[in-house]
Amino acid sequence: MRFFTAFTALLLLSSYVQADSAKRIVALAPHVVENLFAIGAGDLIVGTVDYADYPDAANAIPRIGGYNGIQLEKLLALKPDLVIAWQTGSKKIDLAKVEKLGIKVVYSEAKDINKVADELRLFGQLTGKIKEGEQAATEFTAQFEEIKTRYATGNSLRVFYQLWPDPMMTVSKNTWIHQLLSVCGVENMFAKGSTDYPQISIENVIKANPHVIVLPNEKTKKQIQMVDWQKWPEIPAVANQQFIEVNADLLHRYSTRVLQGVSDMCDKMRHSKAHYNSL
Repeated sequence: MRFFTAFTALLLLSSYVQADSAKRIVALAPHVVENLFAIGAGDLIVGTVDYADYPDAANAIPRIGGYNGIQLEKLLALKPDLVIAWQTGSKKIDLAKVEKLGIKVVYSEAKDINKVADELRLFGQLTGKIKEGEQAATEFTAQFEEIKTRYATGNSLRVFYQLWPDPMMTVSKNTWIHQLLSVCGVENMFAKGSTDYPQISIENVIKANPHVIVLPNEKTKKQIQMVDWQKWPEIPAVANQQFIEVNADLLHRYSTRVLQGVSDMCDKMRHSKAHYNSL
């Protein structure tokens, strides 16, 4: 009888979750789209923003804006029962308007790589895909632990991560990207920056004397001035041609694909370490 009662309660809870789960979602960040697809809930997305381009099916989702703002009329026309937003990627005034209209808004807060699994579970609860969310979270955590073990070495490389070339920006210790560099067992030369994303000069990089310069391939519609590092051969990374190109979509988005990005970056760091050890 006790088993029957508990089993019945579980069925009722499952039915409640399914009935109460979101059916029409507007996802206001590329990583939110990716994580929803990762748990099999991509077909629930009725609207999204610029640069939400993975997986391929995401390209067919209607756009309602981007970093510079969302078009409220388009959002309302989609009749969402849930908006999943990223506060850093959307204007607060736009999100406040959405909430004021009575639309449920949930915020993605995966600023720590260890929180990606939590977000997968949350999305599973919101969409009624609890089992899928749990499975994706478990797999993510297991793969991340394996990657950390694989690259657990000392800080033998001094690294400069060129987040943006013009104006030149990098990352400090409180950022997502710093966490990824730490997984590779290298030293972020600007970890002690006074802001999360310090704006620096060529002179700062020369003084930091990095072994490696990381260059993320960022998608942008802006015309940017690239840095000709060959002008400064006194920097070890330049003298030894130790430039590492990485996929910004993989590394900069708070999605499951970050594991591909960090594994690729760490592999390239390992080759750089081997280069210096051979000198």
